[in-house]
Amino acid sequence: MSKEKVTGLGGVIVATALPYREDASAPAGLAVDYDRYAEHCRWLVDNGCRGVGPNGSLGEYSSLTDEERRRVARTAVETVGDDGVVVVGVHGPGSHQARHWAEVAAEDGADGVLCLPPTMYRASPGEVVAHFEAVASVGLPVMVYNNPIDTKVDLTPGLLAEIAQIDNVVAVKEFSGDVRRVLEIREKAPGVEVVAGADDVTLEALLMGATGWFAGFPNVFPAESVELYELALAGRVAEARELYEPLVAAFRWDSRTEFVQAIKLGMEMVGRYGGPCRPPRGPLVDEHRAGVTADMERAIAALRKRGGA
Repeated sequence: MSKEKVTGLGGVIVATALPYREDASAPAGLAVDYDRYAEHCRWLVDNGCRGVGPNGSLGEYSSLTDEERRRVARTAVETVGDDGVVVVGVHGPGSHQARHWAEVAAEDGADGVLCLPPTMYRASPGEVVAHFEAVASVGLPVMVYNNPIDTKVDLTPGLLAEIAQIDNVVAVKEFSGDVRRVLEIREKAPGVEVVAGADDVTLEALLMGATGWFAGFPNVFPAESVELYELALAGRVAEARELYEPLVAAFRWDSRTEFVQAIKLGMEMVGRYGGPCRPPRGPLVDEHRAGVTADMERAIAALRKRGGA
């Protein structure tokens, strides 16, 4: 699979939700629906998104077998082709696992990789740097992923300044929720693109200089999300805010433990297929389902009023 080498990982890249179908022979009775996943990747790119990110947390990578995990990434690469970029999640407990998945992603034609620090160990700064050195040595562009909420490892602007010295590290997905960091990262690691990672601070991050959005709710609202991104980068703040405000309550679910289930429910509410999750994720409790439904109904009504979803 030969594609022109990608160096930047900006733009709207969607952390794709993964559809399952019932199958008693599959893990937890749920088999990955690859045909439906391919159709979803195609739909996102056709609606203006720059690309897709398979095997992220939203893609439930940790619930997949090794065979499923590789096939999901291959499906995305084959479906998107030359029409977009595919940034594969290569998260792993240690650098040898993460590097393995980066090597597999390179073999299968990915344009870049997204990588957390070690996922089951609170690594020291030196260990974090070594982890990303191993992944970056594969040769694909690397977007490091700062999610201190889940990993308990914070890629602070100072630590990112060190990580930025590694060849092939080109971007950081910033999920701390602290938009003040955007400018500090740009000051301390100027060669690294800052990518908004939490949907509910996306506009704020873009206005502060982020150049990408690695996103969850564009699984639900791809065209509108691309419009928001473009308005923000063009400095059309009033128009961007008008679009953002009715969406942000739904976007807040992207920063909650139930984000996968919430986004899949949102997909169902706009006529897409969301479906169930594999354990350990279960269905939304009634309170959360009601909350997601109310927030989504507000967003859908506002978009319909302006001629969108």
